[in-house]
Amino acid sequence: MNNAEPLTKEQAQKTLRSYVTGFISSLILTLIPYFLITKHLFTPDFQVTIIIIFAMLQLIVQLVFFLHMREESKPRLNLVIFLSFFGIILVVVVASIWIMQHLNYNMSLVQLNTVMQNGEGF
Repeated sequence: MNNAEPLTKEQAQKTLRSYVTGFISSLILTLIPYFLITKHLFTPDFQVTIIIIFAMLQLIVQLVFFLHMREESKPRLNLVIFLSFFGIILVVVVASIWIMQHLNYNMSLVQLNTVMQNGEGF
């Protein structure tokens, strides 16, 4: 579809239907984990898992309905760039969490107090 041409009535209705569907899906994917978490139905670890799963579903809905990733032309350059960006962010986040867990495991409170009292490392 060329952006210079005005939309026909059918195209406008299809676009509006897509946005409304995306909005309602986003709303549902936000409210479900909210109520699951506020009712304390699951353990804290599983609650984090629920939030992550629904966040990924929310991301897919946003990409499909609002960024129109499924309606791209042949080269799909935007999709390749997005997936590369997503991969880099994933590596940074996972590495950061791993480093923080490693530091938390290897440094006890006694070691931290000793370092702070001796003025080492700062």
